[in-house]
Amino acid sequence: MTLPPGLMISAPASGTGKTTLMLGVLNALARRGISVQPFKSGPDYIDPGFHKAAAGRASFNLDSWAMGADLLSSLVGQARGTDLALAEGSMGLFDGVAHPGETSNGASADISAMTGWPVVLMLDVSGQAQSAAASALGFKMMRPDVPLAGVVLNKVASPRHEMLLRLGMEAVGIPVLGALPRRGAVELPERHLGLVQAEEQPALLALLDAAGDFIAEHLDLDALIAAAGPTRLTGDAPASAPPPGQRIAVARDAAFSFIYPHLLDSWRTQGAEVLPFSPLANEAPDNNADICWLPGGYPELHAGRLAAVETFRAGLTAFAQSRPVHGECGGYMALGAGLVDKTGIRHRMVGLLGLETSYEKRKMHLGYRLATLVQPMAGMAVGTRLRGHEFHYSTILSQPDTALARVVDANGAPVPETGSKRGQVSGTFFHLIARANLKGLT
Repeated sequence: MTLPPGLMISAPASGTGKTTLMLGVLNALARRGISVQPFKSGPDYIDPGFHKAAAGRASFNLDSWAMGADLLSSLVGQARGTDLALAEGSMGLFDGVAHPGETSNGASADISAMTGWPVVLMLDVSGQAQSAAASALGFKMMRPDVPLAGVVLNKVASPRHEMLLRLGMEAVGIPVLGALPRRGAVELPERHLGLVQAEEQPALLALLDAAGDFIAEHLDLDALIAAAGPTRLTGDAPASAPPPGQRIAVARDAAFSFIYPHLLDSWRTQGAEVLPFSPLANEAPDNNADICWLPGGYPELHAGRLAAVETFRAGLTAFAQSRPVHGECGGYMALGAGLVDKTGIRHRMVGLLGLETSYEKRKMHLGYRLATLVQPMAGMAVGTRLRGHEFHYSTILSQPDTALARVVDANGAPVPETGSKRGQVSGTFFHLIARANLKGLT
């Protein structure tokens, strides 16, 4: 079965309304009976939850820095059987890791070029008219391998403003797929670090319907669909790295809410059983599991409750005596000795590692990470190279255990967040995306 055509929704910068456009299109097309497979370019792990709610299908990340060609092709294969593939970009279209003499790596433009999906460029046209066409033309000409399907004009002030904008675009031969008025736009809740997640929105369906109504009124959906380009990747690549165990206990609740969907999908596809449990509900990991995985999340928002869940603490401690336990970011902090919240109060954590972290003085840690294991981790041997992404605001007060890995950023500079290893327990501040020593990725 061939893959459907696709599009990439992008913009010159963050904060221009890409997500509103993406969710509105997903909702509007779903109500037309059109099946769309959503994707998210880059390592963002919040927007895919909203995509799933709008499209009724899990959304997968596509990342040209962290993923090899085989994994990317396999993930694009998730669109098989749908009518359209639709990816939402991150940051600006060409923004990514850059080295002298190389094009951006990890940019949304890379995914567009690899897949063949033309770009729908969302332009904030506040305070400009025909001049917006010059910006659009620059994006069209920047990379010949990244086709521009057209533009969506955002924050249009009046019918006259729209007319001037359209005249400018017509002069440079760029189609206008829609014009969104400044007033009446649908505002999404603040998604800073995912503190507002899709599953936490009580009025989410109404919000999505409002976005769908808004986009359907002001966007030419037929022209949008017609602008989609054939998908170049086959989607037939083999599964990626083997799962860390046959039966994997995975923490899943409001405190441990994030693991990349492609990892869970890959583990299940390869025959592993994922056994979810809720630390906040004072549940211990399934004793039949081979390994326990604590994903990232927001333990700082639930630190008091986590300090009091004795069944979880005792069960995880007993589990770690004979089987591996791994924590990512929030999961890593929960495995530590203590966590200081933003008010300065220290909360006892599980204590399987000596890590002490604090949110009293926030500092952003953001970026890609390349790790080379110096200790074995969750079924992976010393020397295994991992690619991932770090995004948190906590500060390390103490990290006394054996370093888990040598960790560098995307430019090769060492970072102090080396992760920790004690006995069978390990933790990292980065979220694992893929092993680096696989075909198509070094």
